[in-house]
Amino acid sequence: MLNGLWLGFFVVAMVSALVQWLVGGNAGIFAAMVESIFAMAKLSVEVMVLLFGTLTLWLGFLRIAEKAGIVDWLAKALGPLFRRLMPEVPAGHPAIGLITLNFAANGLGLDNAATPIGLKAMKALQELNPIPNTASNAQILFLVLNASSLTLLPVTIFMYRAQQGAADPTLVFLPILLATSASTLVGLLSVAIMQRLRLWDPVVLAYLIPGALVLGGFMAFLATLSATALAGLSSILGNLTLFGLIMLFLVIGALRKVKVYEAFVEGAKEGFDVAKNLLPYLVAMLCAVGVLRASGALDFGLEGIRHVVAWTGMDTRFVDALPTAMVKPFSGSAARALLIETMQTQGVDSFPALVAATIQGSTETTFYVLAVYFGSVGIQRARHAVGCALLAELAGVVAAIAVCYWFFG
Repeated sequence: MLNGLWLGFFVVAMVSALVQWLVGGNAGIFAAMVESIFAMAKLSVEVMVLLFGTLTLWLGFLRIAEKAGIVDWLAKALGPLFRRLMPEVPAGHPAIGLITLNFAANGLGLDNAATPIGLKAMKALQELNPIPNTASNAQILFLVLNASSLTLLPVTIFMYRAQQGAADPTLVFLPILLATSASTLVGLLSVAIMQRLRLWDPVVLAYLIPGALVLGGFMAFLATLSATALAGLSSILGNLTLFGLIMLFLVIGALRKVKVYEAFVEGAKEGFDVAKNLLPYLVAMLCAVGVLRASGALDFGLEGIRHVVAWTGMDTRFVDALPTAMVKPFSGSAARALLIETMQTQGVDSFPALVAATIQGSTETTFYVLAVYFGSVGIQRARHAVGCALLAELAGVVAAIAVCYWFFG
């Protein structure tokens, strides 16, 4: 799938360039495409410099959290909820701890760290699967919640915005939080309907109702604020949460006699290894997107969508963010490349760039997650996993656009 998508970028770019040359007489289009390839290769290295630091930093702090028992505590705290949502998983099964750790890594925006943990969780759930080639209910719920991209602290989005020169990288903190809440809620409800889960179970309600009340009250409070105040609050909460989490890990680690420096270095080494493997993928996708833009194909497609949107009477500013939304279900690296490209061409704090960043932070690579997670354990029948995951994806995109108009419109 990824091979076809990447090759398709170049093929479409070539067709567009030939049309511009043969029909439009633009002989310089090929020089622009070649120049774009080298420019994007250079940009890939610049992005990777900051990515090295970000992943190294956060995997270091996450290792402190692991050794301090914070992850184990989360597993115990969420155990009763998962026992109701995944009734076929026995109490105390290792899958519950791995699922919790996976969600913790996703919540921190460390999707590269979450993937290997998620694969371990899927294998643990496969041990309980009575039909090995067919996804179990527990596996489907786990995958859909992953595909809904529950992100509480989108560190990598902040990093990309910082690298592109944003005055306040955390400006999109609250929009991403609200949009990802919408996608996760839709994902959970769709699976609950398909699997006939008893969401009205007293234990499940004890978890969901307080969370819903807090989120509802928070949104009611946000509705009283102006756009300027919303942006300011998002900045304050984003930075406060980021640093507060660091201090929480350090303080609890110190109180539990964890050698925090040594634990940090141990996790940081893992982050370095993860980051260095990303450069080839980033170069490949950024160069493909750069060629697509330089050929005029991307602008041509967006103009067509923009005319349709304008015909309906809607505002068209969000259209330039749609490439990120369109490729995100297929490839995280392609969506990442399009996000960076949007920031470069539109401006890092432009409305399309803010929408694209929010979409990137509140949606997931649905087909990639399906292929990798189910493929790792030999599952061939996904049942209702695809439909529920795509529904959550759509909810995240729509919510991201709506929330950005609310905050920045």
